[in-house]
Amino acid sequence: MKVVLDVENTVTERGGKLHLDPYEPTNALVMVGILLDTGEHRVYTFHHSEKPSDDVTELRSILQQCTVLIGHNLVHDLTWLWETGFQYEGPIWDTMVAEYVMQEGQKLPLSLNACSERYDLAVKKQDTLHNYLEQGYSVADIPHGELTEYLIADLKATQELSTIQRRRLLSADKSHLLETVNLSNQVTQSLARINRTGIAVDRDVLNQVSVEFKRERNDLINELDNIARDVMGDYPLNLNSPEQLSWLIYSRKPYDKKNWSDNFDDYMSKTDFNSCVKQHSEIIYKKKAKQCKACYGTGKVRKMKKDGQPFSKPSKCPTCDAEGYLYTSTDEIAGLKFKAPNAKWVSAGGFSTNKQDLTLLVANAVRTKNKVAEQFINKVIRLSAVETYLSSFVGGIDTFTKPDNMLHVQLTQTITSTGRFSGRNPNMQNMPRGGTFPVKKCFVSRWVGGSILEADFAQLEFRVAAFLSQDELAIEEVTNGFDVHSYTAQVISDAGQPITRQQAKAHTFAPLYGATGFGRSPAEAKYYEHFGDKYRGIARWHKELAKEALNEGRIRTPSGRQFAFPDVTRRANGTPTFFTQIKNYPVQSFATADIVPLSLIHIENQLKGKNTCIVNTVHDSIVLDVHPDETEYALQVIDNTNDNLKSLIDVRWGIDFNVPLLLEAKIGPNWLDTKDVL
Repeated sequence: MKVVLDVENTVTERGGKLHLDPYEPTNALVMVGILLDTGEHRVYTFHHSEKPSDDVTELRSILQQCTVLIGHNLVHDLTWLWETGFQYEGPIWDTMVAEYVMQEGQKLPLSLNACSERYDLAVKKQDTLHNYLEQGYSVADIPHGELTEYLIADLKATQELSTIQRRRLLSADKSHLLETVNLSNQVTQSLARINRTGIAVDRDVLNQVSVEFKRERNDLINELDNIARDVMGDYPLNLNSPEQLSWLIYSRKPYDKKNWSDNFDDYMSKTDFNSCVKQHSEIIYKKKAKQCKACYGTGKVRKMKKDGQPFSKPSKCPTCDAEGYLYTSTDEIAGLKFKAPNAKWVSAGGFSTNKQDLTLLVANAVRTKNKVAEQFINKVIRLSAVETYLSSFVGGIDTFTKPDNMLHVQLTQTITSTGRFSGRNPNMQNMPRGGTFPVKKCFVSRWVGGSILEADFAQLEFRVAAFLSQDELAIEEVTNGFDVHSYTAQVISDAGQPITRQQAKAHTFAPLYGATGFGRSPAEAKYYEHFGDKYRGIARWHKELAKEALNEGRIRTPSGRQFAFPDVTRRANGTPTFFTQIKNYPVQSFATADIVPLSLIHIENQLKGKNTCIVNTVHDSIVLDVHPDETEYALQVIDNTNDNLKSLIDVRWGIDFNVPLLLEAKIGPNWLDTKDVL
């Protein structure tokens, strides 16, 4: 018996954020609606101001008989069901997940209403709930009849949508996606269980990390202000403004900010670009400040009335425009004097100050031995990172950790173009890689004496690229345990720029995704050129992907997952537009949207009946909370997964995955302080 299900629940606002989950103490389940494959619907009331709670014995019975549970965004519905005492572990069909897979990398809206409109289905009145919520109503206070009508409309739309999706996935042009949809539905249940399980947070440690980050932020601000004064003179500058930061870095300011970017074309020649910059911007010179004699540096003056008496309130000083100082230009150019390389660097108020481009400027500063510029830009990048850590991670964790000190990780498969997991509240998929991020220290075991285990795939995407391209050298290096990062460091060092293995990691696999040596130091650029010569199989495969995308408007992976490129065209140099995505999508999707989820399900199945549980998955890793009596068993689970990875992949997708994969495990008292054990 197929059953369509949807829930309505109250929402809590806390910490400036909406909490829709069942773990918030003040949230409550209001209604559960089901639609049977006979066309009959049922609505069960749990907590509503107009109606007492229903007897839900029938609902329990229906869930026991259910053969497929259908819903739109079922992670939400499943967690509410489970937390309210219901049980369901059977197959599911998530219409949001299925729709995402069938979009083939194209990002279209995935709300139930948006999906219904695309298929010309009946669309519910969106303002039913919205208007009441805007007026401050709780979901539990919305008129029972209207809420019921809204819920039934959702059920019918979901059923119609699932019918259309199944029909499309059985058609010749979409059948290759069915296996991906099936795996994604299995993963949906795993993500719901991870969400329900939660991970324990040590708030004292989180507060200490917050203090340390705030101290570093203040130090960075002071250091940047000092450098800014040195290079800009007394020029008043707000470094929080991307526009004014651009003035400092590029030593130029647009004449007309409003129309500045309209003067440039991304594909204009370098000569035309340089001419346009000179024509539409001015060089900034250092300034000297003198106290305004009219207001004596206060920025305010007191005007006199006709009778000679002063006005009661002071006015802005017109001489200095209320700044208290008058500025005179010197003949010394201010700022760091960088030149933007092309029109793609043009931004609203000047030139780019994003992290990627600033990183290229750092490489330029290193090459020219400009220590001041190198220090300043590195500090700008670090300050931006620290601000993000404080707001997104420290603040996000604090806001969404429940009173029982559990953070319920929210993971989804439907945000990224490749199917790689994304997260919310907070998005820990954006957590810096490596074992030095201090926020990790606040995540601990829920059990006294318990441990946190992280099983991390070694060089997963490179190994997947080796398989997809069948590059003989890459396969040989992986098989023999060749240290690719040390090799990268050697190539760059031999080219005249000494670099450590750790520093080289940022370059090793960058060419795999289409990154070039543009903007890099000559030594770094040498490695980027060397990559294509070394891994000829990968370079050849990239050309094959380009041909497939141009000829067929799409590319496909061994799992059947497909990515559409309907607007791809051939550039003058023969390469396709969207070439970075064409190179990246097959690798990232097969690695982290197929292999990682497959491993996640395998590990979860081995942990059934145990206290040890999966609490998160980030990048290429799976995180476990290990019960103190189950440490050896948890390590055996990872060992077993390593032993079975090839057969799991081969059987699932009917291929011969001839490149070794390896999950490396480390364990410790918290997520940060872990030691290698496998």
